[in-house]
Amino acid sequence: MSAATGNPIAPVIRQEIEARLTAIEASEEVRILLAVESGSRAWGFPSPDSDYDVRFIYVRPRDWYLSLAPGRDVIERPIVDEIDCNGWDIRKALGLLLKSNAVVGEWIDSPIRYRLDDPVVAKLTALADAMFDPRATAHHYANLARGALDRWFDGASDAPVKRYFYALRPALAIRTMRVHPGVRPPMNLQALVAASELKGTLVAQIDALVAAKARSNEKSNATRLPEIDALIRDELGRVNELPARTDGEDFAARADTLFLDLVNT
Repeated sequence: MSAATGNPIAPVIRQEIEARLTAIEASEEVRILLAVESGSRAWGFPSPDSDYDVRFIYVRPRDWYLSLAPGRDVIERPIVDEIDCNGWDIRKALGLLLKSNAVVGEWIDSPIRYRLDDPVVAKLTALADAMFDPRATAHHYANLARGALDRWFDGASDAPVKRYFYALRPALAIRTMRVHPGVRPPMNLQALVAASELKGTLVAQIDALVAAKARSNEKSNATRLPEIDALIRDELGRVNELPARTDGEDFAARADTLFLDLVNT
Protein backbone atom coordinates (compact mmCIF):
# COMPACT_ATOMS: atom_id res chain seq x y z
CA MET A 1 0.00 0.00 0.00
CA SER A 2 1.41 3.37 -0.94
CA ALA A 3 2.09 6.19 1.48
CA ALA A 4 -0.54 8.29 -0.27
CA THR A 5 -3.36 5.78 0.13
CA GLY A 6 -6.46 6.70 2.13
CA ASN A 7 -8.16 9.82 3.38
CA PRO A 8 -6.35 13.06 2.64
CA ILE A 9 -3.98 14.55 5.21
CA ALA A 10 -2.92 18.13 4.55
CA PRO A 11 0.50 18.10 2.83
CA VAL A 12 2.07 20.31 5.49
CA ILE A 13 0.87 17.94 8.24
CA ARG A 14 2.05 14.87 6.35
CA GLN A 15 5.45 16.47 5.80
CA GLU A 16 5.78 17.22 9.52
CA ILE A 17 4.75 13.68 10.49
CA GLU A 18 7.23 12.16 8.04
CA ALA A 19 9.98 14.40 9.47
CA ARG A 20 9.18 13.25 13.00
CA LEU A 21 9.24 9.60 11.97
CA THR A 22 12.65 10.10 10.33
CA ALA A 23 13.92 11.81 13.50
CA ILE A 24 12.68 8.90 15.63
CA GLU A 25 14.53 6.40 13.43
CA ALA A 26 17.75 8.37 13.84
CA SER A 27 17.50 9.06 17.58
CA GLU A 28 16.23 5.61 18.58
CA GLU A 29 18.31 3.62 16.05
CA VAL A 30 15.25 1.76 14.76
CA ARG A 31 13.74 0.94 11.39
CA ILE A 32 10.06 1.75 11.00
CA LEU A 33 8.17 -1.05 9.26
CA LEU A 34 4.67 0.43 9.26
CA ALA A 35 3.45 3.98 9.95
CA VAL A 36 -0.27 4.76 9.86
CA GLU A 37 -3.04 6.91 11.22
CA SER A 38 -5.01 5.14 13.95
CA GLY A 39 -7.75 7.28 15.42
CA SER A 40 -10.86 9.14 14.42
CA ARG A 41 -9.33 10.36 11.15
CA ALA A 42 -8.68 6.77 10.03
CA TRP A 43 -11.87 5.49 11.68
CA GLY A 44 -13.91 7.84 9.49
CA PHE A 45 -15.39 10.27 12.02
CA PRO A 46 -12.92 13.11 12.72
CA SER A 47 -13.78 16.38 14.40
CA PRO A 48 -12.17 19.67 13.39
CA ASP A 49 -9.94 19.45 16.48
CA SER A 50 -9.09 15.74 16.26
CA ASP A 51 -5.47 14.81 16.94
CA TYR A 52 -3.34 13.04 14.38
CA ASP A 53 -2.87 9.62 15.98
CA VAL A 54 0.30 8.40 14.29
CA ARG A 55 1.13 4.78 15.14
CA PHE A 56 4.06 2.73 13.94
CA ILE A 57 5.74 -0.65 14.30
CA TYR A 58 9.52 -0.76 14.32
CA VAL A 59 12.45 -3.15 14.62
CA ARG A 60 15.76 -2.61 16.37
CA PRO A 61 19.19 -4.03 15.48
CA ARG A 62 19.57 -7.73 16.27
CA ASP A 63 21.92 -7.31 19.25
CA TRP A 64 19.38 -5.17 21.11
CA TYR A 65 17.18 -8.24 21.48
CA LEU A 66 20.06 -10.30 22.92
CA SER A 67 20.59 -8.18 26.03
CA LEU A 68 19.96 -9.77 29.44
CA ALA A 69 18.10 -6.62 30.48
CA PRO A 70 14.95 -6.29 28.37
CA GLY A 71 14.62 -2.87 26.81
CA ARG A 72 11.48 -0.77 26.60
CA ASP A 73 9.27 -2.03 23.78
CA VAL A 74 7.43 1.20 23.02
CA ILE A 75 8.46 4.61 21.72
CA GLU A 76 6.32 7.53 22.83
CA ARG A 77 6.52 11.19 21.99
CA PRO A 78 4.54 14.03 23.61
CA ILE A 79 1.65 15.50 21.66
CA VAL A 80 2.86 18.62 19.86
CA ASP A 81 0.65 20.59 17.46
CA GLU A 82 -2.06 17.89 17.68
CA ILE A 83 0.33 15.18 16.45
CA ASP A 84 0.40 12.15 18.76
CA CYS A 85 3.24 9.86 17.65
CA ASN A 86 3.76 6.46 19.33
CA GLY A 87 5.03 3.05 18.24
CA TRP A 88 5.49 -0.58 19.25
CA ASP A 89 8.45 -2.85 18.83
CA ILE A 90 7.74 -5.71 16.39
CA ARG A 91 8.16 -8.25 19.18
CA LYS A 92 5.48 -6.52 21.24
CA ALA A 93 3.20 -6.28 18.20
CA LEU A 94 3.56 -10.00 17.49
CA GLY A 95 2.91 -10.88 21.13
CA LEU A 96 -0.31 -8.87 21.17
CA LEU A 97 -1.39 -10.38 17.86
CA LEU A 98 -1.00 -13.84 19.40
CA LYS A 99 -3.36 -12.73 22.18
CA SER A 100 -6.06 -11.72 19.64
CA ASN A 101 -5.55 -8.03 20.35
CA ALA A 102 -7.26 -6.37 17.38
CA VAL A 103 -5.17 -3.18 17.47
CA VAL A 104 -2.31 -4.56 15.38
CA GLY A 105 -4.78 -5.78 12.76
CA GLU A 106 -6.36 -2.33 12.67
CA TRP A 107 -3.00 -0.67 12.11
CA ILE A 108 -2.32 -3.09 9.27
CA ASP A 109 -5.66 -2.14 7.68
CA SER A 110 -5.49 1.63 8.22
CA PRO A 111 -6.58 3.58 5.13
CA ILE A 112 -4.05 6.33 5.93
CA ARG A 113 -0.36 5.47 5.46
CA TYR A 114 2.57 7.78 6.30
CA ARG A 115 5.26 5.48 4.90
CA LEU A 116 5.52 2.76 2.31
CA ASP A 117 5.10 -0.57 4.09
CA ASP A 118 8.19 -2.66 4.68
CA PRO A 119 7.86 -6.05 2.90
CA VAL A 120 7.47 -7.76 6.29
CA VAL A 121 4.05 -6.12 6.69
CA ALA A 122 2.62 -8.46 4.04
CA LYS A 123 3.78 -11.41 6.18
CA LEU A 124 2.32 -9.79 9.28
CA THR A 125 -1.00 -9.36 7.46
CA ALA A 126 -1.02 -13.01 6.38
CA LEU A 127 -0.35 -14.08 9.97
CA ALA A 128 -3.16 -11.85 11.28
CA ASP A 129 -5.56 -13.37 8.76
CA ALA A 130 -4.51 -16.94 9.49
CA MET A 131 -4.81 -16.69 13.26
CA PHE A 132 -8.00 -14.61 13.30
CA ASP A 133 -10.23 -15.71 16.19
CA PRO A 134 -13.74 -14.25 15.73
CA ARG A 135 -14.94 -14.82 19.29
CA ALA A 136 -11.81 -13.48 20.96
CA THR A 137 -11.83 -10.48 18.64
CA ALA A 138 -15.51 -9.87 19.38
CA HIS A 139 -14.75 -9.86 23.11
CA HIS A 140 -11.97 -7.34 22.46
CA TYR A 141 -14.42 -5.03 20.68
CA ALA A 142 -17.14 -5.57 23.27
CA ASN A 143 -14.72 -4.51 26.02
CA LEU A 144 -13.83 -1.39 24.04
CA ALA A 145 -17.51 -0.52 23.62
CA ARG A 146 -18.37 -1.08 27.28
CA GLY A 147 -15.45 1.10 28.32
CA ALA A 148 -16.77 3.88 26.10
CA LEU A 149 -20.36 3.50 27.30
CA ASP A 150 -19.39 3.98 30.93
CA ARG A 151 -22.32 5.62 32.77
CA TRP A 152 -24.27 7.53 30.15
CA PHE A 153 -25.72 4.67 28.13
CA ASP A 154 -28.50 3.69 30.50
CA GLY A 155 -29.63 7.27 31.06
CA ALA A 156 -31.81 9.54 28.99
CA SER A 157 -29.40 12.43 28.63
CA ASP A 158 -27.55 13.38 25.48
CA ALA A 159 -24.45 11.29 24.76
CA PRO A 160 -20.90 12.55 24.26
CA VAL A 161 -20.61 12.20 20.49
CA LYS A 162 -17.03 10.91 20.75
CA ARG A 163 -18.10 8.10 23.06
CA TYR A 164 -21.09 7.35 20.90
CA PHE A 165 -18.74 6.50 18.07
CA TYR A 166 -16.36 4.65 20.39
CA ALA A 167 -19.27 2.31 21.24
CA LEU A 168 -20.82 2.19 17.76
CA ARG A 169 -17.68 1.26 15.83
CA PRO A 170 -16.92 -1.82 18.00
CA ALA A 171 -20.60 -2.86 17.84
CA LEU A 172 -20.48 -2.69 14.05
CA ALA A 173 -17.24 -4.70 14.06
CA ILE A 174 -19.08 -7.46 15.94
CA ARG A 175 -21.99 -7.27 13.52
CA THR A 176 -19.66 -7.41 10.52
CA MET A 177 -18.04 -10.57 11.90
CA ARG A 178 -21.48 -12.14 12.28
CA VAL A 179 -22.44 -11.23 8.72
CA HIS A 180 -19.07 -12.27 7.26
CA PRO A 181 -17.77 -15.14 9.40
CA GLY A 182 -14.05 -15.74 9.43
CA VAL A 183 -13.08 -12.34 8.00
CA ARG A 184 -11.31 -9.68 10.03
CA PRO A 185 -13.53 -6.58 10.25
CA PRO A 186 -12.31 -3.32 8.69
CA MET A 187 -11.30 -0.51 11.05
CA ASN A 188 -13.08 2.28 9.16
CA LEU A 189 -16.67 3.13 10.13
CA GLN A 190 -17.90 3.61 6.57
CA ALA A 191 -16.48 0.22 5.55
CA LEU A 192 -18.13 -1.36 8.60
CA VAL A 193 -21.48 0.20 7.70
CA ALA A 194 -21.17 -1.07 4.13
CA ALA A 195 -20.40 -4.60 5.35
CA SER A 196 -22.99 -4.71 8.13
CA GLU A 197 -26.16 -4.92 6.02
CA LEU A 198 -27.95 -2.25 8.06
CA LYS A 199 -31.36 -0.92 7.15
CA GLY A 200 -31.51 2.43 5.45
CA THR A 201 -32.78 4.42 8.44
CA LEU A 202 -29.79 3.33 10.54
CA VAL A 203 -27.34 4.17 7.77
CA ALA A 204 -28.88 7.63 7.44
CA GLN A 205 -28.63 8.23 11.20
CA ILE A 206 -25.00 7.14 11.28
CA ASP A 207 -24.19 9.39 8.31
CA ALA A 208 -25.84 12.29 10.12
CA LEU A 209 -23.80 11.60 13.26
CA VAL A 210 -20.59 11.59 11.23
CA ALA A 211 -21.55 14.91 9.62
CA ALA A 212 -22.38 16.40 13.02
CA LYS A 213 -19.04 15.34 14.49
CA ALA A 214 -17.23 16.82 11.50
CA ARG A 215 -18.76 20.20 12.44
CA SER A 216 -18.25 20.04 16.22
CA ASN A 217 -15.44 19.64 18.71
CA GLU A 218 -14.44 16.41 20.43
CA LYS A 219 -16.42 17.19 23.62
CA SER A 220 -19.78 17.99 22.02
CA ASN A 221 -22.89 15.98 22.86
CA ALA A 222 -25.27 14.26 20.46
CA THR A 223 -28.99 13.67 20.78
CA ARG A 224 -29.70 10.08 21.75
CA LEU A 225 -30.81 7.90 18.85
CA PRO A 226 -32.90 4.94 20.07
CA GLU A 227 -32.27 2.81 16.98
CA ILE A 228 -28.51 3.18 17.29
CA ASP A 229 -28.69 2.56 21.05
CA ALA A 230 -30.62 -0.65 20.37
CA LEU A 231 -28.10 -1.73 17.72
CA ILE A 232 -25.21 -1.29 20.14
CA ARG A 233 -26.98 -3.19 22.94
CA ASP A 234 -27.97 -6.01 20.60
CA GLU A 235 -24.52 -6.55 19.16
CA LEU A 236 -22.78 -6.46 22.54
CA GLY A 237 -25.13 -9.20 23.65
CA ARG A 238 -24.29 -11.48 20.72
CA VAL A 239 -20.55 -11.86 21.17
CA ASN A 240 -20.74 -15.53 22.06
CA GLU A 241 -22.60 -16.32 18.83
CA LEU A 242 -19.30 -15.93 17.02
CA PRO A 243 -17.24 -19.10 16.60
CA ALA A 244 -13.95 -19.55 18.39
CA ARG A 245 -10.96 -20.35 16.23
CA THR A 246 -10.11 -24.04 15.96
CA ASP A 247 -6.38 -24.18 16.50
CA GLY A 248 -4.71 -26.36 13.93
CA GLU A 249 -1.44 -24.49 13.54
CA ASP A 250 1.36 -23.41 15.85
CA PHE A 251 0.96 -19.67 15.42
CA ALA A 252 3.57 -18.88 18.06
CA ALA A 253 6.17 -20.77 16.02
CA ARG A 254 5.08 -18.94 12.89
CA ALA A 255 5.41 -15.58 14.69
CA ASP A 256 8.83 -16.59 15.96
CA THR A 257 9.95 -17.39 12.43
CA LEU A 258 8.72 -14.02 11.15
CA PHE A 259 10.54 -12.23 13.99
CA LEU A 260 13.80 -14.13 13.62
CA ASP A 261 13.86 -13.74 9.84
CA LEU A 262 13.37 -10.01 10.29
CA VAL A 263 16.05 -9.35 12.93
CA ASN A 264 18.60 -11.63 11.27
CA THR A 265 18.49 -9.82 7.92
